[in-house]
Amino acid sequence: MTPRTVTAIGAVVLALVAGGASVDRLPGHDAGRAAAAEATPTATSTPVPSWRPVSGAALRTVDSVELAAESIVLRADDRTVSVVSMRDAKHTVGVLNRLLGTPARTQTAVGDAGRCVPASTTSTWGGALRVAALREPAAAGNRVEIRVLRDHVRSRLGTSVELSGPHGVQVGDDVRSRIEGAAADERESLGSEDAEAWQLLLAPGWPSERKGAGENGVSVLTQESTVTVIGSPMPVRATRGC
Repeated sequence: MTPRTVTAIGAVVLALVAGGASVDRLPGHDAGRAAAAEATPTATSTPVPSWRPVSGAALRTVDSVELAAESIVLRADDRTVSVVSMRDAKHTVGVLNRLLGTPARTQTAVGDAGRCVPASTTSTWGGALRVAALREPAAAGNRVEIRVLRDHVRSRLGTSVELSGPHGVQVGDDVRSRIEGAAADERESLGSEDAEAWQLLLAPGWPSERKGAGENGVSVLTQESTVTVIGSPMPVRATRGC
């Protein structure tokens, strides 16, 4: 892989980019309650978070976590246990602490990891799942940036929890057919003639009308056509500075 490719991929992974409206606290939010959002059945394909806490017994059944465009979805087999909104950092980190145990934590001041990286507290579980809780809400409305770095992580009980993005895509998967079939504005080449690398949008989210915001949502980064990172928000073809 050439220095140009490494630089391009590193910039996408590190930059916590967002654009759009600010976040408001949701009705019924209780900051002192357990950190989780239990899924409420709806007629749409995307589960809508509510702010009822999830019991410890329910969390013990979770065997997979999906990173959706604007939420994380906890499942047991094919049953949705909880949908946690990325608009609430405390709930996101709290429910993952309860599921996965105590993470490794780092503090980042503005610009510490690059010009576009805001102040945050980053929690990482098993080198597999990284959540940066922003000190201030991003313009798009998200309070966290999430990156999936492996295909599974251990729960606090020692069981394996599968990690994926939309459509079941996992780190390590070959997504060449998706890259070739994607619309031009949903993919971006980050490589060079001798080192192929891509960013591919899996599901849209965090809409913005700001010029240069690109197509935002949950995306993957690849080396050749193999997925190395799944992240949200992570816009494709963003041209503005941050």
